[in-house]
Amino acid sequence: MVSKARQEPRSSSSKVAMDAIPAPPLLLRTPTSPGIDLLLPNPKADKKQSVSVLELRREPRTIPAPFVWPPDDTGPTSAAELDVPVVDVSVLPNGGDAAGLRLAAAQVAAACAAHGFFQVCGHGVDADLARAALDGANVFFRLPLAEKQRARRVPGTVSGYTSAHADRFASKLPWKETLSFGFHDDDAAQSLVVVDYFTGTLGPDFEPMGRVYQRYCEKMKELSLTIMELLEVSLGVERGYYRDFFEDSRSIMRCNYYPPCPEPERTLGTGPHCDPTALTILLQDDVGGLEVLVDGEWRPVRPVPGAMVINIGDTFMALSNGRYKSCLHRAVVNRRHERRSLAFFLCPHADRVVRPPATVATPRRYPDFTWADLMRFTQRHYRADTRTLDAFTSWLISSSDGPAHQQAA
Repeated sequence: MVSKARQEPRSSSSKVAMDAIPAPPLLLRTPTSPGIDLLLPNPKADKKQSVSVLELRREPRTIPAPFVWPPDDTGPTSAAELDVPVVDVSVLPNGGDAAGLRLAAAQVAAACAAHGFFQVCGHGVDADLARAALDGANVFFRLPLAEKQRARRVPGTVSGYTSAHADRFASKLPWKETLSFGFHDDDAAQSLVVVDYFTGTLGPDFEPMGRVYQRYCEKMKELSLTIMELLEVSLGVERGYYRDFFEDSRSIMRCNYYPPCPEPERTLGTGPHCDPTALTILLQDDVGGLEVLVDGEWRPVRPVPGAMVINIGDTFMALSNGRYKSCLHRAVVNRRHERRSLAFFLCPHADRVVRPPATVATPRRYPDFTWADLMRFTQRHYRADTRTLDAFTSWLISSSDGPAHQQAA
């Protein structure tokens, strides 16, 4: 059965052919708990460290030096949009439209083998709910800074508010503010984890906002499992393998706000990166900004009314044994218009062993690993890029005290 296979201990029998430079030895084998994906304290962090907080909407006409990115990252946007299919995922729940399912699977297979991006319609997310979630982000980010700071992210953690990720980096800061929080629905007590986060962090007045995001996350979980079914069909793997793998997922929801920028050509809203998670579901407003690097060009992804952007992350690239790509992407900003987006990052349970199904697992490109190990690697030690998964994998294989070697012992 799939559920048993995915929980087997990690194995070091797989060999990986790659030329990535190994990451330095890291201690990633600390004991995990069910909530480790949202709380990753860094033992080296100075608890007394002051975090620089910048309210970007009130910055001067010249951007501060830490926000300036090198020309290689801020290269010009191509005039050619990315060829992103709009896939009707309503064919999955219906089950009776065989031709529609074949078309959707073919569209996804072509996009994911090329660059890992596609858009979905027929997703069943109510337009009023999507609008309320975007509006909620607008309300939060327009609060006085002191109120937003009540949800300030503690260095080394994922959830909370941050301005420009100044708590993690000192240079190449993104021109944005974010609010992140966790979501899971496998609690036996059926607690409303998102509502609890908003009321516990910001106070009882934020319960209505918490309920909007609770419902939105529930719909994102449903949609993510539907997309997993479609990915199964497109790869020809055992039906239910990926859906079952993520049934008890513990995911991350992030609200992004990109203020107008006085010098957009010198900075970025989000720097070039690959998502370490399995799948990202992005709801954009009507202001463009998402771009994907394909054939050496930054190609924009035009917002399609009513559709959501899906992209493959490093974890699913490993689950597909490299057949589907996690591609470099970024977000640009502009002088006149603010931009909002909502990103739902689908993540496995922290102790889930990431292993592709047998039908796509030969020859193996990556060894077994847990999501908790990869999460620590990306949060503590490595700024995500095209080499993240390979650098992490190389360490697992080569380090004498790495998890793979510990299993072999």
